[in-house]
Amino acid sequence: MDKPLIIAFYLPQYHPIPENDEWWGKGFTEWTNVGKAKPLFRGHYQPKVPADLGYYDLRIPEIREKQVELARESGVNGFCYWHYWFGNGKELLERPFKDVVESGKPNFPFCLGWANENWQAKLWNADCSSSVKKDLIIQEYPGTEDIRNHFYSQLKAFKDSRYIRINNRPLFLIYSPLKHPQLQDFFRIWNVLVKENNVAESFYFVGLAKDDQEMENIKKMGFDAVTSGLLDRIPSVYMKRPLLYRMIKYILRTKFNRPIVISYSKAAQLFTHPDFDRKEYIIPTLIPNWDHSPRSGGNAVILHNATPEAFQKHCESVLSVVKEKENKIIFLKSWNEWGEGNYMEPDLKYGKGYIQALAKAIKKVFP
Repeated sequence: MDKPLIIAFYLPQYHPIPENDEWWGKGFTEWTNVGKAKPLFRGHYQPKVPADLGYYDLRIPEIREKQVELARESGVNGFCYWHYWFGNGKELLERPFKDVVESGKPNFPFCLGWANENWQAKLWNADCSSSVKKDLIIQEYPGTEDIRNHFYSQLKAFKDSRYIRINNRPLFLIYSPLKHPQLQDFFRIWNVLVKENNVAESFYFVGLAKDDQEMENIKKMGFDAVTSGLLDRIPSVYMKRPLLYRMIKYILRTKFNRPIVISYSKAAQLFTHPDFDRKEYIIPTLIPNWDHSPRSGGNAVILHNATPEAFQKHCESVLSVVKEKENKIIFLKSWNEWGEGNYMEPDLKYGKGYIQALAKAIKKVFP
């Protein structure tokens, strides 16, 4: 039986850029918040310190090679690099991916996920919603010419033999499909251009749904497949708690800046949703851990006791559903989102625990 195609989301934030220097101070990268994180309650695992790769800089080719070695060890088959195109030719954090394309190394499959969102500085409410937003850079959709320029900016990547294809069609993910006001034009133009440039007959477009209700709507918009971030399911665990408990927690959050803390094992039970995941056009997601406190402090949502052992059970559940499908694609959220406590890479506490957990789950479900 064919093994699943597991694609891990990959954050290219780990190198300085002029914009971050201006907004946050000289030399700012994702590591700035990660390194200064502090535990917020007894037993809270912070700071999370990278082990094998250290506080790396993605401009260094050897680091990217080491990441691929670890990914292969885990059973991850490729990276989905987050891609930031703000319109009118404006990109950010593009260097790591462009280095991968230009150098031909590492020899590891990849695709792109367009994070079509505004960049904002945020102040957070007690429920972890952002209350005050300061726009740093705006996502724009200037029109047809920009859609064409966007395609040609990545044409070399689309032609690369490493680019991930589904049924010989390049996979391209859009983070916020409902925010794109010219989505049908985007589909039409990119599908014409990919054929005119002898890359493929068309793209394999994947839309990311913010919640379960969006899934059907996004599929109807013309996407080939839909995936979900799944984190919207976490509040349902919290809302099952007694009213008195939630009232006390609300006071603690609003008055004393205390986070929402939920058991990873309980939340993970919601991460597998058979009614959705069995559908061929749904791409399920694996989530090893989550702790947003390095970015949002006491306003974070934290999945507590996210251990490799608990992650392995979650993996086995998702893999078992996918095993019965023709479409065996799985996204992994994420390879290296350290600022969200959402990563696979080795740390000082668990070492290669998450890497080994995924490898064991694959071996068990797909012997």
